[in-house]
Amino acid sequence: MNTTERHDRAVPAREALHQIWQAADLPAGALRRATLTGEEPVLPSSFAVGTAAQAAIAAAALATTEVGRLRNGVAQQVTVAMRHAALECCSWFRLDGTEPLLWDKLSALYPCGGDDGAGGWVRIHANFAHHRDAALRVLGLPEGESATQPDVRRALQHWRALDFEQAAAEAGAVAAALRRFDEWDAHPQGQAVAGLPLLQIEAFGDAPPRRWPALAAAQRPLTGLRVLDLTRILAGPVGTRALAAYGAEVMLVNAPHLPNIAAIADTSRGKLSAQADLRQAADRAAFDTALRDAHVLVQAYRPHSLQNLSYGAQQLAARSPGLVVVSLSAYGNDGPWAARRGFDSLVQTATGFNHAEAQAFGSGAPRALPMQVLDHASGYLMALGACAALLRQQREGGSWHVQVSLARTGLWLRGLGRLPDGFAAPAADFAPFAQTTASGFGVLEALRHSAQMSATPVGWTRPSMPPGSHPLAWP
Repeated sequence: MNTTERHDRAVPAREALHQIWQAADLPAGALRRATLTGEEPVLPSSFAVGTAAQAAIAAAALATTEVGRLRNGVAQQVTVAMRHAALECCSWFRLDGTEPLLWDKLSALYPCGGDDGAGGWVRIHANFAHHRDAALRVLGLPEGESATQPDVRRALQHWRALDFEQAAAEAGAVAAALRRFDEWDAHPQGQAVAGLPLLQIEAFGDAPPRRWPALAAAQRPLTGLRVLDLTRILAGPVGTRALAAYGAEVMLVNAPHLPNIAAIADTSRGKLSAQADLRQAADRAAFDTALRDAHVLVQAYRPHSLQNLSYGAQQLAARSPGLVVVSLSAYGNDGPWAARRGFDSLVQTATGFNHAEAQAFGSGAPRALPMQVLDHASGYLMALGACAALLRQQREGGSWHVQVSLARTGLWLRGLGRLPDGFAAPAADFAPFAQTTASGFGVLEALRHSAQMSATPVGWTRPSMPPGSHPLAWP
């Protein structure tokens, strides 16, 4: 697949869908059952963010119908509207009529080496208190909530962006220096990412095909299939929320000692919500019981984090032979940054998007993409990969490991081309796609899912609930 950045034309949405489908090695004939409507631009960007959102969502939904077709012979049509898909990837929601603040006051892009950015620019991610305090320690500022953006700006006048990026990583903070595309491509991690497939789907171990429960024609394609969700920050929860919309029994398992973000109210729709501290024997026992009956486990911890607790991919499959494990990383599973912390906004900065978007807009300051499209597209790639691996497990047996990275998804987005009129997109209007439901967080107003199926409904039957609302056991 050609991932070179294209300036001549943007890739059509169907071609983008074909690229993803080919990466998952799924039957090409199924693409005839996908209908994609709408066209770019749908949000203000020089990148084909609407195409990326639509293609990734359509691929996940279509792969789900392939699972359903194997189970009951029903080959459903899938329809996705580009504008709806792009807006769904904006993470917009309200609780009790109010839009929650999704960013810490210190999370921002800052000039380094002076107010003119002579030392480059750096993005600091401070949404978690421990990441914020680690960055403040590096800057020599008091920890806690008293620091302001002007304080950080002044402190960064004495730093070069690349130096601060490295010091922050060593201190456990989360930051990324601004790079151009060519600088990222020459970076050892950029080269490692370029060598990765968009989706890595690999078999390991011996196991017979798992027995799936029967599926009636009127049931959603993933009904009866069980998914353990060990994710917290956007991409993973978005992917498992999609699986829940397609009928899967999803159990979100939070660690009670780890923080969450406000978006959990939106991304927990359709899921059971339990808690477990896998350092504790009783919680491990309950988790192991749930694991034995799971078909898929999705996780987004840094490499070796779960392995150190004896829950790496191969260790999980030893406990539950035939399991599909889906893993997300920021920068891929190889290279010097394989274990580095990262979020969508940081990956945009490090890999060149913020610089390229600013150039297209005519701005001297870096410019972010209009939504966290790397997170959302990666989430739907995770859902697609889970379904592709489930299908292979049925055909071939074995246990399976699916790997997705934000940086590799970004390289795919680059390959979709640029939009010369992208900033002329209309303003975002979420109202036509919003629905209001009760939740354990309050009255939740959020967007309906943008993929529709011809024979079964798509959506969430369980309300979003706070962590620990359910026992760690399948109903």
